[in-house]
Amino acid sequence: MTDSLNFLRYQPQGIDWDKHDPATERKRLAASAHAADHRRLQQGARNFLPSEYLVNAVNAAIATRSPLLLTGDPGTGKTQVAYYLEQYFGIPLFHYQVHSDSSARDLRYDFDAVAYLRDAYLASLHLEQSDTEPAAPPERTDPRYLHKGKLWLAYEHPGEYVLLINEIDKAPRDFPNDLLQELADYCFDHPFPSDPPNPPIERGDRPPPIVIITSNGERRLPDPFLRRCIVHHIELDEELLTRILGAWEGEFAERLSPPVQKQAFRRFLELRRRLEKRSRPPPGAAELLIWLTILAAQGAELKQLQDEVPLAELPALEGLIKDHENYAHLR
Repeated sequence: MTDSLNFLRYQPQGIDWDKHDPATERKRLAASAHAADHRRLQQGARNFLPSEYLVNAVNAAIATRSPLLLTGDPGTGKTQVAYYLEQYFGIPLFHYQVHSDSSARDLRYDFDAVAYLRDAYLASLHLEQSDTEPAAPPERTDPRYLHKGKLWLAYEHPGEYVLLINEIDKAPRDFPNDLLQELADYCFDHPFPSDPPNPPIERGDRPPPIVIITSNGERRLPDPFLRRCIVHHIELDEELLTRILGAWEGEFAERLSPPVQKQAFRRFLELRRRLEKRSRPPPGAAELLIWLTILAAQGAELKQLQDEVPLAELPALEGLIKDHENYAHLR
């Protein structure tokens, strides 16, 4: 292990805390300060290489202004597509991350119930303690409590933009169908009633969005929703992994020679094939890049990765294996 990876030193007898200098140890951390920068989505978009089939699917979605639904295992670059389009066209990206409790309303707007209840409580407290004219309690329709969601902000944007709805399969069952009108007509009703009524939130004569929706395939999406989309599945196969490695090899070139990178990739594919039928999902592109980053930091040599080295004895397996039971499958 080289000094660049020696952030925390193993000391079998324990640390002599009287002589330990945290300031000196903090300086070692500087070597890894930017290690994750290349994994940021905006930075990674510059290294993204879409396949011909993916380009065709994107072009079809843009030509018809239909939502593009991208499916596939984690690590296949589904989310990266939206960030690639952001940089390719030089247009804004509105990213909505779906959660297990997300509703279509969250994409439109958020009502700050906590702030409203706080103000209502303070108003009632003032009413009890004041001999003067009490302050009026807050109205639920006060715009202070209304926060515009990604869809609202997107529809108000004057020019072209990308709208990313990420990991839609995590949401409750009704979430996709609840978006049908918004994605078809690009409008939704204003959440607060008024007299006269508030106008609907709509894109008007502004360009329709380039909508990218991703799914890891955790559950099947409703047929009415699928019919609205251009659907493209990204398969994480050897060809895709080769293209990903080719796009990122410059990140490791200084400390990991091409022969070492090539052999590491061979062993990764071997390990992935071994675990494919036993692990769901097996190590993917993200694990490959992290593993190569560790090998580069360690200054790994070709002899450590030769075919004769058992899979269980490859260096830095902690970058690839997420389930401790999988170590037994490598022997």
